[in-house]
Amino acid sequence: MTPTATPATAPQTPRANREPGTDQRLPRRVRWGLGALLIGALVPVGCDVVPRNRLVESRQTAGQLRDEVLTAQAERDSIAAQYETATALAEQERAARLAAMQERDALIAQTQQSEHMAAKLQAGLDIANRRLENLSGERGELQGKYIGLLRDVGSGDSPLSGSATARFEELAARYPDFDFDPLTGISKFGPNVLFESGKAELNPNAVPLLREFAEIMSSPEAEGLNILIVGHTDDERIAGAATKQKHPTNWHLSTNRANEVATTLSAAGLSEHRMGVAGYSKYQPVVRNRDDMNRAMNRRVEIYVLAPEVKVAGAMFPTRL
Repeated sequence: MTPTATPATAPQTPRANREPGTDQRLPRRVRWGLGALLIGALVPVGCDVVPRNRLVESRQTAGQLRDEVLTAQAERDSIAAQYETATALAEQERAARLAAMQERDALIAQTQQSEHMAAKLQAGLDIANRRLENLSGERGELQGKYIGLLRDVGSGDSPLSGSATARFEELAARYPDFDFDPLTGISKFGPNVLFESGKAELNPNAVPLLREFAEIMSSPEAEGLNILIVGHTDDERIAGAATKQKHPTNWHLSTNRANEVATTLSAAGLSEHRMGVAGYSKYQPVVRNRDDMNRAMNRRVEIYVLAPEVKVAGAMFPTRL
């Protein structure tokens, strides 16, 4: 900084040389004002500390710093947004992993429960199979005793002759759904050979079988015997309006089926006075109606061959289960 010039002081005239009655001193207040004006005039000239070019450079530097600050703030905001997005994605992934783990645990628990249930069912099945084997063995023993009793008691033998029995056995061999018992002379027609479920109209493919049956019964070796035709149903109720119109109950269905067999045998040449019909509805099952397979076995028609002296009304029938 350039030193400020000190104003020169005029040499004072000795008070003795002054003219008498003249005081050349200015008032103090005037002198102070003039000094201030002089100092104010000298300062712009001597105190130009910061040149103008440095001031411009400073302003440019300040602008650049401001731009850098704005850019840094924008980058900071972008990084913060990216961080929030990454945090949200990480939270979603954590929630998805947690849900997957919970689902896996539920599946594991369900699998363990199913395995436990399967083990219990398998144990029950094993017990049922063992009981079935025992019952089958007992049934075989009872059947053997029954056959022995039939052989021992003459009245229990089949009234059919040997040749007629052989012809019925040959007929049963050609028709798998036709069952013939040579010891009792009872013929059984399975559920699929004669009728459709819920119907009493004879299947066309059953007509040849019944014709051959009538032919054997009309032969000389069997012409003196009578037959009883018995219809049976399962325990299902009659369903469908059209079926109910024809067969309101299982009583109607069982007897209508027996009647259909009788009329077909009559048309095939078997004398009607040698036949009788009966319907037992659902009340004479051969097995319990616990599933569809058993129900199919119970839907059947049986033909009992009777000796001439046996009355139809006095015939013996299967024992109710």
